[in-house]
Amino acid sequence: MFQYDLVVVGSGPAGRRGAIQAAKLGKKVLVIEQGKRVGGVSVHTGTIPSKTLRETALNLSGWRERGFYGRSYRVKQEISAEDLRRRLLITLNHEVEVLEHQFARNRVHHMRGRASFIDATTLQVIKDDGEAMTVSGASILLAVGTKPFRPDYMPFDGKTVLDSDELLDIEELPRTMIVIGAGVIGIEYATIFSALDTAVTVIDPKATMLDFIDKEIVEDFTYQLRDRNMKLLLGTKAEKVERLDTGKVQLTLDNGRHLVTDMVLFAAGRMGATDALNLRAIGLEADSRGRLKVNPETFQTSVPNVYAAGDVVGFPSLASTSMEQGRIAARVAIGAVAKEPQKYFPYGIYAVPEISTCGLTEEEMKERGIPYECGIARFRETSRGHIMGLDTGLLKLIFSLKTRRLLGVHIVGEGATELVHIGQAVLNLKGTVEYFVENTFNYPTLAEAYKIAGLDAWNRMGDIKSEL
Repeated sequence: MFQYDLVVVGSGPAGRRGAIQAAKLGKKVLVIEQGKRVGGVSVHTGTIPSKTLRETALNLSGWRERGFYGRSYRVKQEISAEDLRRRLLITLNHEVEVLEHQFARNRVHHMRGRASFIDATTLQVIKDDGEAMTVSGASILLAVGTKPFRPDYMPFDGKTVLDSDELLDIEELPRTMIVIGAGVIGIEYATIFSALDTAVTVIDPKATMLDFIDKEIVEDFTYQLRDRNMKLLLGTKAEKVERLDTGKVQLTLDNGRHLVTDMVLFAAGRMGATDALNLRAIGLEADSRGRLKVNPETFQTSVPNVYAAGDVVGFPSLASTSMEQGRIAARVAIGAVAKEPQKYFPYGIYAVPEISTCGLTEEEMKERGIPYECGIARFRETSRGHIMGLDTGLLKLIFSLKTRRLLGVHIVGEGATELVHIGQAVLNLKGTVEYFVENTFNYPTLAEAYKIAGLDAWNRMGDIKSEL
C-alpha cells in the first residue's frame, strides 16, 4: 500500500495544476515544496514577480502616456526600489493565498521540505528542522522547475553583480545596468529597467536574439529598443567581470573594449533544479543543464511511474504550457484519459514592448516550402491606437495561399499577449482569411488590427468567391 496515489515535487505551475487535477479525480495527493511558501519559482522569483515589476514600472513611470505628454512625463518623479517591492509583496501574498485555498478546497496535502529519491516509489523529505521522513507514492511527478545558471567566473555579490532571482531584492535602482544574455529573461528585465530610465546595455555572444520569433517582429522590436537609446552589443562576449573599489563594475569584452556600470545582471540561461533529487537511486540522469528527458505526449520519464513536467523538461518553459504539461502528466500517472494538447500555443515575452506569437513564422513557412501571403497592421492605423497615443505596434498574419488558412500570428506592441489569443483560436480552429475580412470587431479596439491585417493579405490573395 502506498501512502499517496501521486506525490508531486514542486508547487509551481506544473506541480500545482497536476496535483489539483489528480485530486479532482478522487486521488490522494501530496505536494512537497522546499521553498518557504507554496508557488514555486513562478510565484516567488519568476513569472509573477517579473510581470508585477513590469506593470509597476510602466504605471509609475507614465510610460504608456508618453505618446501624448512627451518623454519627460512621469507619474512619480522619484521611483525607488521600495515602490516596486511594495506592489510586488501585495501580489505575491495574494497568489500564495489563492493557491493555498485551492489545495485546501481540493484536499491536496502539502508539506515543506527537500525531497530526494530512495527508490522509484519512495522519497525522503528533510524538513527545515532537520527531521527526516519518508513518503511513498504509486506515481511521482517532478515539477521542480529551474534556477539561474551561475558560472564560477562571475563575481556574484547580490548587490552589483546579480542573477535574475536576486534582482527582485535590490535596494536601489541603478542609473546604469549591463545585462549579460539576450534571451527572454534578459530582454524582459533590460527593457523594464530601460522604461525606468536606467541606461541599459545588453551583451550576448550570439549575433542575433530571440531566434524563435518571426524575424520581422524582432527587427521591429530591435528598432524600438535602439530608438530609446538601449545599447545592444550582440556578437560580443564579456571575458572578464570585476568589481571596482568605487562600487561600480567593470566588464572587459572580447574586442578589448571596457565598460563600467552600476549593476550587472547575469541572465544567460537557467538550470533544472534536479541536483538534490538523488536521481541515480532510480537510474535517471539529467542533461548538462539539469533537464529531464520525457515522452512529449505523456511526460513519462524512462522510469515508468516517474513523470516530469514544466521548465525542468526544457522548451518552451512557459508557465502556461507548464500548467498543461502538469495536468496531462497527472492524468496519465493515475490512469485517466489525457487528450493531446492543441498543436499551436501562444508564446509571450513580457518585455517593453510585449511580444507574442502563435503558429509558424515566415522563416518556417519558407523552410517547409508552403506558398504564403502576409497581412500587416500597425496599431497606429486603429482608432484605439490613436486614442492611446501609440506610435508603435505591429500585428502580422501569415496565410497559406493554397488553403487560405491562418498559419501564424505575430505581434509586437501594447497588449500583444492578450491580443494573440484571437489569432490562436482561429489558427487552432483552422480558420481562413475570410474570417477576418467578414467578421465584425468592436470599435475602437486594438483587436481591429486583425481586420486590417486580414484585408491587407486578402487584397493580394484575391477574393476566392470571384475565382470560383
